[in-house]
Amino acid sequence: MLHRTIHLFRKELRLHDNPVLLAALESSEALYPVYILDRAFLTSSMHIGALRWNFLLQSLEDLHKNLGQLGSCLLVIQGEYELVLRDHVRRWNITQVTLDAEMEPFYKEMEANIQCLGAELGFEVLSLVSHSLYNTQRILDLNGGSPPLTYKRFLHILSLLGDPEVPVRNLTAEDFQRCRAPDPDLAECYRVPLPVDLKISPESLSPWRGGETEGLLRLEQHLTDQGWVTSFTKPRTIPNSLLPSTTGLSPYFSMGCLSVRTFFYRLSNIYAQAKHHSLPPVSLQGQLLWREFFYTVASATPNFTQMSGNPICLQICWYKDAERLHKWKMAQTGFPWIDAIMTQLRQEGWIHHLARHAVACFLTRGDLWISWEEGMKVFEELLLDADYSINAGNWMWLSASAFFHQYTRIFCPVRFGKRTDPQGNYIRKYLPVLKNFPSKYIYEPWTASEEEQKQAGCIIGQDYPFPMVNHKEASDHNLQLMKQVREEQHKTVQLTRDDADDPMEIKVKCDHSEENISKGKVARTAE
Repeated sequence: MLHRTIHLFRKELRLHDNPVLLAALESSEALYPVYILDRAFLTSSMHIGALRWNFLLQSLEDLHKNLGQLGSCLLVIQGEYELVLRDHVRRWNITQVTLDAEMEPFYKEMEANIQCLGAELGFEVLSLVSHSLYNTQRILDLNGGSPPLTYKRFLHILSLLGDPEVPVRNLTAEDFQRCRAPDPDLAECYRVPLPVDLKISPESLSPWRGGETEGLLRLEQHLTDQGWVTSFTKPRTIPNSLLPSTTGLSPYFSMGCLSVRTFFYRLSNIYAQAKHHSLPPVSLQGQLLWREFFYTVASATPNFTQMSGNPICLQICWYKDAERLHKWKMAQTGFPWIDAIMTQLRQEGWIHHLARHAVACFLTRGDLWISWEEGMKVFEELLLDADYSINAGNWMWLSASAFFHQYTRIFCPVRFGKRTDPQGNYIRKYLPVLKNFPSKYIYEPWTASEEEQKQAGCIIGQDYPFPMVNHKEASDHNLQLMKQVREEQHKTVQLTRDDADDPMEIKVKCDHSEENISKGKVARTAE
């Protein structure tokens, strides 16, 4: 018997490599493509900020357009998830609900509730994995029921699993012609809302435009340069280039506008034709496997997005300082390199991975000793590519709370940016108040004389703040705190340590270039 089906789009906002949508089309006589815009859920569970709201709405509009080209449409229904589903299952005589399987706790809970609703109202539920390369449960099963906690162990398990499933075939107009499409009046009634309809600022627009069409276009542009693909080594990309030196595809993977399996196999085809290519963990495929690693660990680790109750995370007495946290978030630290990064993040919703490293280290173990959870929340709000697993995993990594054990390596908020952008063009773009400073002062404007500051049109302490901490003193102090924590919690440290992480081989690599900061010129909050 053919079904009357609601297909629920959740994170897979695309038509290519969408196995559960294909299964719905093959098993249905009528298909209603639906996105339930549950504002309370998106705000409370996913903490979506204005930039990501716009990216989401653009992605939904693009999905609606692409469905229209195949003879269907997208119905965006606003309201609480269960109430919307209950109402429309009855209204449309639905016998099947299909949806993409996700691993976040809030999505798992949603799917469980839909299963219960199906048992109550008499409809079947089908969910399939397509947001990750592998079904994480298969990885857990091969590892004895628990997640592999090191990348080395994770790659070993993948070697036993073999390659991921290949992408499913593309959908065609014929697939949709076999099913009755929603009435055109429904499409008008349940149109994609505009930002103004949701009281979202139209000024909150990122250079990244949402949608499958844009994501596929960017993918093709990157894959055209096969030399770049085969030689890509992530640590060698530039954090403060004015254009992304990495792929910039992460927002499209996060929202499901792009299939990670499609990207993986396109890369495999290019690698197969090359004599030499970079390898994981630094290659492009290696980046996809890091994503998979965090997905797997997050799927089976209690309280993964917090410190308390998280068995793999060091329990650290971080400082609670709302004023310092606010200065970091609002790009008022007094360190131009850090503030330029936070400004780009707020304006565009994306920053290079090494820029993320710099601001995360500064907030946590490097300078301010503020909890990684606070930084994670800010990234969750502002990043277009915010992702439950990757965001929390990276923050634990960068704060040396788990996964990363070379904790003596502290990013310098001055020298790090200078290495790749000595003229400070990145700072001049995102902090125009400093644009007239000579290059020798652009990273440390407080070292310019009063006359030089006047010539630049920016008086430090008035137009731009003094550094909020003395980096050398703060990082030295925090290094001792971290060393003590790790000695006291040695068993927890060992959980995510590879055999290669020998602490005896780790050299102190804490760059200090702030010797010129006199105590009198450090903001009072540092005292």
